[in-house]
Amino acid sequence: MVIRNLHQYFPLLSQYTELKSQENRILRVSYLQGNLVQNVKNSTRGISARVYRDGCWGFASTPDMTDVKTVIQEATENAMFLDAREQKGLAPFTPESPVLEKNFGTAKPRLGQQEIMDFTKEVDSYIAGKYPKLSSRRVGLNCLDMEKTLLTSDGASLYSLLPRSTFVVSLSLEKDGDTVELYDLAGGHGQFEDNFSRPEDLYPMIDELYEHLVRKSEGVYAKAGLKDCILDADLAGILAHEAIGHTTEADFVLGGSVAAEYLNKQAASPLVTLVDFAHSYNGETLPMPIYIDDEGTEARDVVIIDQGILKNFMHNKQTARHFGVKADGNARAYQYHDEPLIRMRNTAILPGTSKLEEMIASIEDGYYLMKSNNGQADTTSEFMFGVVLGYEIKNGKLANAIKDLTISGVAFEVLQNVTMVSDDMSWSCGGMCGKKQMIPVGMGGPAIKTKVTIGGR
Repeated sequence: MVIRNLHQYFPLLSQYTELKSQENRILRVSYLQGNLVQNVKNSTRGISARVYRDGCWGFASTPDMTDVKTVIQEATENAMFLDAREQKGLAPFTPESPVLEKNFGTAKPRLGQQEIMDFTKEVDSYIAGKYPKLSSRRVGLNCLDMEKTLLTSDGASLYSLLPRSTFVVSLSLEKDGDTVELYDLAGGHGQFEDNFSRPEDLYPMIDELYEHLVRKSEGVYAKAGLKDCILDADLAGILAHEAIGHTTEADFVLGGSVAAEYLNKQAASPLVTLVDFAHSYNGETLPMPIYIDDEGTEARDVVIIDQGILKNFMHNKQTARHFGVKADGNARAYQYHDEPLIRMRNTAILPGTSKLEEMIASIEDGYYLMKSNNGQADTTSEFMFGVVLGYEIKNGKLANAIKDLTISGVAFEVLQNVTMVSDDMSWSCGGMCGKKQMIPVGMGGPAIKTKVTIGGR
């Protein structure tokens, strides 16, 4: 449990201070070929303090929830030590004091570990019974509850419980001596009881996954080169996050990111508007809803690209002051012992006006790319993603499935070449970002039509 009443320690905050109590709870259950291979339930909790003095930060943390006074004292001493050495002499931040409680815990009765194991086992049994030709199957449940309280000396206060639960299904077939694999997942924001009622609710997803797997096992290799492609929401979301989003985080901008060159300039097609959403879209809660960040800043949407023009970067308090703008709540930390970093929340391209069918019909010879399994990008926006599910487009119609491939390019160039954007919107439910600390994020978008480089066999 976290310390719900941090206000009792307010008199100890003699300088600008962020005091946090946090507990992360993890539950994982996984079956491989019907055998239980993972059954984990654990938690990490503790307290931390971060103190600002004349431009320098001091940080301290401990798993001892009773040692708040010592943590504040150590963080203060660390800030004073750095200030004495660096003497930056910077002024305090403009005070901001939002107050909020946000509890997304379920109102339903909580299930025990055995009940959750039985649920997972039943899903596995369905796959084993219906698809005996599979060479391998794996099903698993991953649950994460992030509970925290935050108090700043400016009066900002937060209590939040942000849960996420996802169910992952991975299937394999042997074909002509090769192993063909596909995966999919369901769930997202919310605890297990809210996301999963009956095993049967997952069966349509599994059936569709198997159909794609069979088609992929009979598929062809894609032809290398620069090709007309439709990137479905999954890939468009990864592109927005990995190759554009990270380049527009202000710490990376200050480190030399290419995004600095595009500020207030045409960075993408006028059809592209890219937003890092704080917590909701069209009245619906997003996969990772942030209302107040770990610096006590109220979280607001950041329009990164507006109709092709790069308008904003994402900031913490320090970089916002450097650039002369207002911070919008992008400072986040994963564990109690982590310092906040500039992080995305829910990043997506906004829908356009085209129908997916129209987009497919507009391509004579190209590819419809649907799902990625990994990817990397750098601060130049150059990227390479693995694609595990896709189809040829021949004469405006979907044709053969394609085997695993890679796509690459420069993300800003890819967005400049966007000629159609679909009118639908979907969100990825299981994204994790690995910038120094793993942390849950949301990604999503419509499908986009553009040109990307297909890797050769």
